[in-house]
Amino acid sequence: MPGNYYNPDEPTERARPQPPHAPSHNQPQPPQGPQGKLVLGSFSEQDQHGQRTPNQAARNPNQQRETPYRQQPNPEVGRYPYTQQPGQKLTDGSKGPRRRNRRAIGCLTVAIVVVLLVVFAFTTTQRVLAFGSKISTQPPLSTDTGYMGTSNRTNLLILGYGGGSHDGAYLTDSMLMISLLPQSHHTSLISIPRDLTVQYPANSGYYNKINAIYENASNNNQNPAAGGAAVAQKVSVVTGMPTKYWLTIDFTGFKKVIDAVGGVNVYVPDSFNACYPKNDNAAKDASWIKVQFNKGTQKMNGAQAIEYARAREPLSVCGMGTSENLSELTDFGRSARQQIIMKAVLSKVKQISTWPHLYSAMDALQQTIKTNMSLADLAEFALKMNLNDPKAAHIGLSNQNVLQDGTGSDGSYILQPANGDWGAIPPYIKSKLYN
Repeated sequence: MPGNYYNPDEPTERARPQPPHAPSHNQPQPPQGPQGKLVLGSFSEQDQHGQRTPNQAARNPNQQRETPYRQQPNPEVGRYPYTQQPGQKLTDGSKGPRRRNRRAIGCLTVAIVVVLLVVFAFTTTQRVLAFGSKISTQPPLSTDTGYMGTSNRTNLLILGYGGGSHDGAYLTDSMLMISLLPQSHHTSLISIPRDLTVQYPANSGYYNKINAIYENASNNNQNPAAGGAAVAQKVSVVTGMPTKYWLTIDFTGFKKVIDAVGGVNVYVPDSFNACYPKNDNAAKDASWIKVQFNKGTQKMNGAQAIEYARAREPLSVCGMGTSENLSELTDFGRSARQQIIMKAVLSKVKQISTWPHLYSAMDALQQTIKTNMSLADLAEFALKMNLNDPKAAHIGLSNQNVLQDGTGSDGSYILQPANGDWGAIPPYIKSKLYN
């Protein structure tokens, strides 16, 4: 098996009219009210004093009809009022009272919509910032990376655990480093096998599988920051890749997140089947189910995506026959599948159409992930990653390159550096990175 075991074949107010010229001295002046106010044309035949109105006189067929003209603005009446004949529409394009009411109602409606949008934006911003404070040890808008404007390589270690209250709930069975060159978007994925045996604490002479460090250092997830820092420090030593940032994922919550975004499209490079626990807590239900994944692109919900990423028991374990592809059930096969799921989820998250669903999934997300990267840096990191680049590196440490199989003091299966040479691991990884 080549060092890079990841399958390379993956498809994976309009303008107002200008007033007319002022009338001459010989032209009739508009009628005035009792206090000198302009009187608009009336529909009645007589005014309040019993005199015939100008409108009545205008109807005399022997008399030439007056042409209405515009006065200077009268602050008590409005802008450029006109005399108006009975039944005659206003001649300057002005709106009558009904249309003015409609305009007022329209303006009020727009104002209400704007206010609602401002309130929504404010509450959304507040909720997002509260979410960022909940999931991270850093203030949500702070930055250690200059919002990824640096040209330096940035490494983020992702640790996945089953969660729950049963034994081993916080063993990090999935350990994946994402290494990013922010300016070029060059992305590399490095899988660290959970069975790799390391000395922890340092110089203690005590060896255990690397997946147990988080559980021990975090005191069963009581202190995620301590657990994440401890694993990141050890992974930095093993890989030679300075790893400052970490993020933990609870698989139980991860299912809900995948469901919230409508599932993910996953390209399965090789068909396989396996036994899978019906319940993560065997004390509650120790039965098994059979899972089957066929080669090609499949739409997976949360449960299916987690089963695909974690399945590792052959069918013979649960008495359901013989598995068709045992190589997929090794720790290395699982690591490759976890990279595939990570690619599918991140691709879905980066779609703008998914973002409203992420907003509704915040409650599930804040119970699912913890990190020491601020929300601003994390968002920028995710946006700059490019897992669809065919040159993106998929690196797995395995017994086909720098590791070898071994047996622990308790008889369990472990992985060790080939020929006991820890120094061979960093240069191997460096040679495979996407620079």
